Amino acid sequence: MNIKIAATGHYVPKRIVDNFELSKIMDTSDDWIQSHTGIKTRHFAMNNENTSDLCTRVGEQLLEKSGLKPEEIDLILVSTITPDSLTPATACIVQDKLGATNAFAMDISAACAGFIFGLSTAEKFLRSGRYHNALVISGETNSKMMDFTDRTSAVFFGDGAGGALLETTENTNEEFFIDEKLQSVGSQHQTIHSGRIAPITKIAGTNYPKLDAFYQDGRAVFAFATETVPVQMRQILNRNHVNVNSLDAIICHQANLRIIEKISAALAVPMTKFPTNVTTFGNTSSAGIPMALDQLQRDTHRPQKVLLTGFGAGLDYGSMLINF
Repeated sequence: MNIKIAATGHYVPKRIVDNFELSKIMDTSDDWIQSHTGIKTRHFAMNNENTSDLCTRVGEQLLEKSGLKPEEIDLILVSTITPDSLTPATACIVQDKLGATNAFAMDISAACAGFIFGLSTAEKFLRSGRYHNALVISGETNSKMMDFTDRTSAVFFGDGAGGALLETTENTNEEFFIDEKLQSVGSQHQTIHSGRIAPITKIAGTNYPKLDAFYQDGRAVFAFATETVPVQMRQILNRNHVNVNSLDAIICHQANLRIIEKISAALAVPMTKFPTNVTTFGNTSSAGIPMALDQLQRDTHRPQKVLLTGFGAGLDYGSMLINF
């Protein structure tokens, strides 16, 4: 069973928040944010727009581009760390909004590596031959989880969604998947966390679930992304006898422009081969990679050999080598 990427799409909310606006509510400046992150603007979901709404916009794009009807979708996977709720899954809400009545749906929580993990999961389901059309969508409304007194985190993040539609095909030339490497370092669970719910200490009427805001140890994340992640990227390329310079593009998690620049230097590959959207969209967590993939599809000719690499809380990280 061969599988192709039939369509890609992305969506960002209309509300644009620049660095000057953030500098009015926290001790920071446009110069500081740009010098440390490369980020100029980000988009925030407002007016009751939630993660499922962003993901539904992407799902509608994917259906329109592919020509499929909602009822032809077999599987919907949503990767997110900012779900509408812990249950039901955001993917189920998207299924309802799209009218994909024949699809089963579930969420994946792998933070900024979520799209890679989602693609990997969908590929296995479709490879079985029982399912033929899958939506893999990453969506985040990071703004609702931010502590806007914490400039070390809040200045990075924006909201958005991106995704891909995978289809089975009889044409071997359309196969997208080459190889993958997924890894986790659970011992580093303190490095990034969000939405923790403390266990109860007694049975009382005053008990009510409370979520913590997003937190990250910026220095630890930077070190992990620039030291550990490039090792994995080289491993998957070496295993497939692919010279890094023969790649048409490398799409990294859009965490921080400075991190991507460091990875570029570590691999000795020019930044021109790294599609980026972090400057205008900020860190959109798992959504950054599919958003960049959609931008790549719009801007260049296919097919291409592309390396996707995501890394985030867990710590989870994964690389996937694809034909696109």
